[in-house]
This record gives sequence, structure tokens and C-alpha cells, in this order.
Amino acid sequence: MIRFFIGLFLRATVVLAGTALATFALLWNAPGDPALAVALARYRAVVPDAVIDQIRAEAGFDTGFWTAFAHWLAPMLRGDFGQSAVTGRDVGPDLLTALSYTTPLALLGLLIGLAISIPLALVATKRPGQWMDRISVALASIGAAIPSYWLGLLLILLFAVQLGWLPAMGARTAAHIILPALTLGLGVAASLTRILRSGLLEARGQAFLPAFHRRGVGAHAVERDHIAPHAAIPVITVFGLELAFLLEGAVMVEVIFARPGLGTFLVGAIEARDFPKVQAVVIVAATLFVTVNLLIDLLYRVLDPRIGEHNA
Repeated sequence: MIRFFIGLFLRATVVLAGTALATFALLWNAPGDPALAVALARYRAVVPDAVIDQIRAEAGFDTGFWTAFAHWLAPMLRGDFGQSAVTGRDVGPDLLTALSYTTPLALLGLLIGLAISIPLALVATKRPGQWMDRISVALASIGAAIPSYWLGLLLILLFAVQLGWLPAMGARTAAHIILPALTLGLGVAASLTRILRSGLLEARGQAFLPAFHRRGVGAHAVERDHIAPHAAIPVITVFGLELAFLLEGAVMVEVIFARPGLGTFLVGAIEARDFPKVQAVVIVAATLFVTVNLLIDLLYRVLDPRIGEHNA
């Protein structure tokens, strides 16, 4: 057990360290003069070379790569994301504000996806190959093929422009989250429905299930104690990945619906070449990915202890 947790921790550390180094290296070697881009974004005008040199010194652009990387990484390990290169404000509070908009959107999208996919997969697998099963597969395939930005525009056109039921842009009221969350949730439902259907069909085809029925075990108990655990492992894998990728999807959706959050925060930072903000978003996203993967590994061990024994 101890070796199992140590291995998980070491893998997570290596992934986060590699992500931090790769992010810093990509931004460091980005084309153009980052100090000039920051000066233009900060002052909205052409500035003297002395001002650009001062910005370059403040951001550490005039030092060596490894010196600048260590100077950036040390505060990051303490939870200090530094100051914005454009506004001079601390990045941490602005990042938390952006997350306060993105997190409810991602969670609501996940709930919508679960509310659609679970009943649809259960109904479809009751009679495999019948019309309900075919309809569910077709809907899941269509949903997976539609890009989130196009789906969002279709929902805006229908519910905001044509019907006028829901607002399309902003985040002033609770109604403003419905269309963005529905855009995310339909994409999640498409992926989860296909995986859950396949997992249930495979679990219900296990050779040992007829033995339980002959022993008088009830159908509900068989579903709960044997079919559900066997079908859960692939579903948990996709569920965890969807939970992590929801943040990535939320970036695109927030831009489409002009909703404040991590998406607009990141896009604005990239346009202004505000390196501290971009780095903070990447590190937070990577940390969430790693955390989700750790939780998935722990759930694997709970559902099937043989997985933990094998990894140990």
C-alpha cells in the first residue's frame, strides 16, 4: 500500500515538474519581444526603449533561462503566482475570481451529462440491438461529432435569438449559465453514453452471471453487486478525463458566450503576452489533471483490489 501511494506521488510530481518546465520554455522561446508586447498592452502606445528595458528587467527577460525559471518556480511552489506583467496586480486573486465562474459551469455541465447519459445507457442496454439502443448510439455519435463552439452557436440561435427564452451573453444572473452548461453537458453525455453502454453490455455478458441467477440471487442484487462494479472501471476512466477536460471545454464555451471565467482570463493573458497569468492557468490546469488521475487510481483500487496489487 505504501509503495502504491509513493508511486502515485512520484508520477504526479514528475508530470507537474515537466509541465512547469515545458510551459516556461515555450513562453520563453515564443517569437517576438515579450517586453515590447507587455509595454504595448500596458500603455496602449509606443513607449521609449528605456521603458521596454525596464519591463524586461522587471519580468526577468534579461536573465538566463534557468535563472529566470528558478526565480519563477520558487514562489510558485508557495502558491504565489506573481504579479501581472500588464496590470501589476497579484495574479492569484484574479485567478480565483476566474475559477469562481468556471467551476460552477464545469460542475453543472458534468451533472447535465450524467443526467442524460446514465438513463439513456440503462434503457438502451435493456434490449441491445433494438430501436432504443440504436437511437441512443446515433445520438451519442452525433453529439460526439459536433464541436462545442458550433453547438453553442446553435443553442444561442435557437433559445436566445429565435425563442428568446434564455440570455446568450454574460453572467449577470443564474439564467446566463444555462446555455453554456448545456453546451458542455451535451458533449459529456455523448462520451459517457457510449462508454457506459459498452461497459454495461460487457458486464452483462460475463459467464459467471447465470450461476448467481441459478442460486436465487435477485436481479437487483446482481445488477448492484456484480454488473455495476464491472461496468464502473471504464466509466470512471472516461468520467475522470471528462471532468478534467471540462475545464478545457469551458475555455472555448466561455469565449463563445462572453462569460467571465478561466477562458476569458487565459485569452486576455495570451493576447497581452502576460506570461505570469498564462503560466498560472497552465499550472492550475495541470494540477487539476494530476489530482483527477490520482483519484481515478484510488477508485480503481477500491473497485478492484487486484489493480493495486499489480501496480504495487
